[in-house]
Amino acid sequence: MKITVHKSEVKGKIIVPSSKSLTIRAMMCGALAKGTSEIVNPLMSEDTDAATAVLGQVGVSVRKGYEFWRVFGGNLQASLEDLFCGESATTLRFMTAICAIVPGRHRLVGGPSLSQRPIGPLVEALKKLGINASTEGAGMPPVVVEGGGLKGNATELPGDISSQFISALLLVAPFTPAGMTIQLTTPLTSKAYVEMTMSCLKQFGISVDAFRDRFVVRRQIYRPSRLEIEGDWSSASYFLALGAVAGAVEVANLNAASSQGDRVILDFLRSMGAEVKTVGDSVTVSRGRLRAIYTDLTDCIDLLPTMSVLAALAEGTSEFTGIGRARIKESDRVTAVKNNLQKLGASVAETSDRLVITGPITTKDPVIVDSYNDHRIAMAFGVLGAAAGGVTITGAESVAKTFPTFWDLMRRVGVRTEAHEK
Repeated sequence: MKITVHKSEVKGKIIVPSSKSLTIRAMMCGALAKGTSEIVNPLMSEDTDAATAVLGQVGVSVRKGYEFWRVFGGNLQASLEDLFCGESATTLRFMTAICAIVPGRHRLVGGPSLSQRPIGPLVEALKKLGINASTEGAGMPPVVVEGGGLKGNATELPGDISSQFISALLLVAPFTPAGMTIQLTTPLTSKAYVEMTMSCLKQFGISVDAFRDRFVVRRQIYRPSRLEIEGDWSSASYFLALGAVAGAVEVANLNAASSQGDRVILDFLRSMGAEVKTVGDSVTVSRGRLRAIYTDLTDCIDLLPTMSVLAALAEGTSEFTGIGRARIKESDRVTAVKNNLQKLGASVAETSDRLVITGPITTKDPVIVDSYNDHRIAMAFGVLGAAAGGVTITGAESVAKTFPTFWDLMRRVGVRTEAHEK
């Protein structure tokens, strides 16, 4: 599906959906706790649907109500069929580790994009812990795990490829007879996501001793819990950015004290010249004359598309560093951003770990941009379209991965769109 976004004057309030990352973590913790856990205000999306389906295959029932889900955990068993994780990297990586504690043979597969994303370091770490595991690609899915023999003790992981590898091992570490020590061989990036995992584990009775370059977990038992899911700052970033470039938008259901790394978007917007006001659980961002920004996105890499379109609308030359991991997401987001912004007349230069954007964009002609079937590319260029006008986005339906109501909420605050089936 294609969506054309016209220049719009926006004003209004939205309630941001719940955090995908925290919803899936809560589901996994609930699956590992013997008994019934409740997840309040979970996110309904393609990624959480994938997690539900895979958990169901290994004996964990997730009963979904309107405001909360019940997870019936503690009785995991091997499935005779492949565990299809869709395009959810979180599900694939967490379940790869969880399968290590479930006796039997497990084969985990992903969709086309996920099948090109790395999982080799996690597989190698599991091997050091006594698990027979392998990938059928060159460090990519499908993954085969012979479960039931997780010994624990010590293993190691790079900290700068994906924080999900570390979170995956933290989930299963309490099951090892002698506990587990995870040594990082490179500096940790996206630290906030590991902190989110540890916070979720604590809710289910699991404690983690965290040091600068290692994590230590003793043998423990998960306890069923009730966890309320806060709003997703990654999803909020698009509407906060929209207010900064096209009018004023209030975004509710945000925890100002959240550990989510993408909360830093507020600091970025203030630095660029937007007006930001916070009252309770709501943030209102109003349009300002945006100026360039220089910042490191190492710990908030999902903000790259949003910050890039803001840079293209700002005066001056912006520079983003720490972006190398954006190349191994649902798309190569560095190249996707560069190609699309150049179509709009922006000056863009890239290196392996740096993106330089000079704005503001100059084109007034209608432009077709490619989402690369990446939800974050589609949403970011939806924001740009509302500010510049005449932007048609291919693969606009990809937003369903994490934010199914995105286009509806864009229209609710005044963004003018047209949908095209072909």
